[in-house]
Amino acid sequence: MTDSTKVKDLLKPEECVLAVIDHQPQMSFMVRSHDLTVVRNNVVALVRGAKLFKVPVVLTTVASKTFSGELWPEIQAVFPEQEPIDRTSMNSWEDKNFKAAVEKTGKKSLIIAGLWTEVCVCFPAIQALHDGYDVYIAADSSGDISMEAHERAIQRMIQAGAVPMTSFQLLYEWQRDWARTETYDGMMQLHYDHSSYGIGVRYAKSILGEHAKEG
Repeated sequence: MTDSTKVKDLLKPEECVLAVIDHQPQMSFMVRSHDLTVVRNNVVALVRGAKLFKVPVVLTTVASKTFSGELWPEIQAVFPEQEPIDRTSMNSWEDKNFKAAVEKTGKKSLIIAGLWTEVCVCFPAIQALHDGYDVYIAADSSGDISMEAHERAIQRMIQAGAVPMTSFQLLYEWQRDWARTETYDGMMQLHYDHSSYGIGVRYAKSILGEHAKEG
């Protein structure tokens, strides 16, 4: 099992895989821990960022045809050709297709975002830790039926060895240096589209000109 006292290194995109779990209408209706618009904004930024940094993404849903509905279209639009793995189990890690998809990537730093935190995030996080993965929780791309439920789930995962982060913190660790020109424009676009920092950058450019430094 992962040692919860281990000091983690900063994340590198080539070592990561992102699992996006159950961002579906039926799971959304009862989210009360966060403003759902904020969760949607954060998770779309995260999946777009994963695509930018070539981080493999595993999409999964639960009972999409019979109860929960399709994956949020804003997420699906980032990977239009990728069919989400549909499950019957609450715990994605107990679904052989999901687990195989994660294993196939060969990455050992597993990032999880999902609805709800206490079940669809917490259960696979704990079992993935047991199986030797380093697990990171995109806490602001996840949500639950109450802040109490969300926070207790986060606390339980921390005790097990997982690391909670914000979605943009993950993106910053992947970028790390604004001199990385191959992803610089894409990162700035994510800011323009999904963060308040982008508002400031647009303002600075309007005042200082198009060549104002952004990072």
